[in-house]
Amino acid sequence: MSQSNQMKITALYCRLSQDDGLDGESNSIQNQRRILETYAREHRFPNIQFYVDDGYSGASFNRPDFQRMMADMEDGKIGIIITKDLSRLGRNQLHTGLYIEERFPQFGVRYIAINDNVDTENAESNDLMPFKNLFNEWFVRDTSRKIRAVQRAKAQRGERLGTRAPYGYKKDENAKGKLIVDEEAAAVVRRIFALCAAGNGPSQIARLLKSEQVLCPTMYAYERFGTKHMGLSLGKPYNWEKSTVAHMLENELYIGNTINMRFSSKSYKDKRKIEHPREECIVIEGSHEAIIDRETWDIVQRVRQNRKRPTKMEELNKYSGLVICADCGSTMVLHRAHTMKPTQTNFTCRTYKKEGAEVCTAHYIRECVLDEIVLEDIRRVTAMAREHTQEFAAYICDRQSAELRREIRRQELELSGMKKREAELEAIFKRLYEDSVLGRITTEQFQTLSTSYVAEQEQLKTAIPQREREVAKRKATVSGADNFISKARRYTDIQELTPELLRLFIEKIVVHEKDVKWSKHARQTVEIHYTDIGVVGNMSTTKSA
Repeated sequence: MSQSNQMKITALYCRLSQDDGLDGESNSIQNQRRILETYAREHRFPNIQFYVDDGYSGASFNRPDFQRMMADMEDGKIGIIITKDLSRLGRNQLHTGLYIEERFPQFGVRYIAINDNVDTENAESNDLMPFKNLFNEWFVRDTSRKIRAVQRAKAQRGERLGTRAPYGYKKDENAKGKLIVDEEAAAVVRRIFALCAAGNGPSQIARLLKSEQVLCPTMYAYERFGTKHMGLSLGKPYNWEKSTVAHMLENELYIGNTINMRFSSKSYKDKRKIEHPREECIVIEGSHEAIIDRETWDIVQRVRQNRKRPTKMEELNKYSGLVICADCGSTMVLHRAHTMKPTQTNFTCRTYKKEGAEVCTAHYIRECVLDEIVLEDIRRVTAMAREHTQEFAAYICDRQSAELRREIRRQELELSGMKKREAELEAIFKRLYEDSVLGRITTEQFQTLSTSYVAEQEQLKTAIPQREREVAKRKATVSGADNFISKARRYTDIQELTPELLRLFIEKIVVHEKDVKWSKHARQTVEIHYTDIGVVGNMSTTKSA
């Protein structure tokens, strides 16, 4: 060995992933270090240095110490690289072969895999190397397939797949995989939802929690349970981010639902996360105790759908997203200014403001007038629901036309037919398969018949959940009176309009143009559409606008 090679590093590379850890002590980092060091000293290789990646899959070469080793190799510091076997270097057949056959020779590096008898200085020892690399990749593929199958089976059984308890919960020590409420953090979660229901956005909530020095979720988990999360910054214990707050406000976990299989990756080689829509996930409702009640959750989701920034005067528009132009259907814009008196702030059609009178008209209405109309009508309708419950329920029921009920029945029959057809297709597939195996039909016939059935089956898989949602929505409309009456009984003394109150009772407020535009005394119709029950009589006003 030349003097220059004597100065170069003999790199002893160890790697262990979670999957490899299942093999026990034979693949442990300690065992690898012992084997590699013994081999290097027996062969008197110089300048030994360990490179270790603990907890990294062999399917990817984006590992910290492997990359450090490659950087040293490219700087000419390494003469020999030794691993326990080929799988420790990697389990990706193409990339492993590329490193051994091209990259290492390019920098004059000798590679040795002890247990596989691979040594790049001995050409004969490399004959079986491509096959061994292929088997190593098959191992990763098979392991990935098994893990996916196990995860899906757990998800379908209703088991929670997450390993850490989310903020607001802690793990139940008496039941594996179950969550129980952590009251200290749950109080913060409830406050976050209450602030949002009152019209505050994630940025405002985050700033408020930071100013009050409330521990952020990562720091709370570290101090309370000793858990280290990614992104933990010990120097910033109150660093609430708006993205953290936004994620919490959209997380169904807080109403007691578990959503499994929400994310996946394309393959064992490509670990980038793919987020699936809710209808493609496995949803387990009522899997644990809720922190947020359904009513608050619904209000917050409506607030989030119509989320708007504060005006230039830093005041929130409590009607944000609720006031609609009757003619063009766009939301109406609230105009405020420091030079305007409170009685002068007003709503104007967004389309009119942007595109002019050729497209739509102003539909001008002052905010104070709208406040008076809405408050008076909410008091009227809730009082009717409380004091004349039977008559109110009958009135709402009468408004649910026979046509709507016929539509529900029609959709239910269609849904029943779809499910029946789905079951028939399953039976047809079984018979086709038996006929194919027994030779009653040819392979070509089987493929031709099954192709059309598969297409129909895929169509049903999409159509059935969609129709189920439509039926549920129609039924919810019919039974809306009970929900409204229940809310009305809880609010017996409504003194002022708040964002929370508006979104609790009102779906939208439709403003019509005045009978005589810009007239101070002309009639102007305002339709208040209540959540669950729609319009309860038209509200007209002749108040000055």
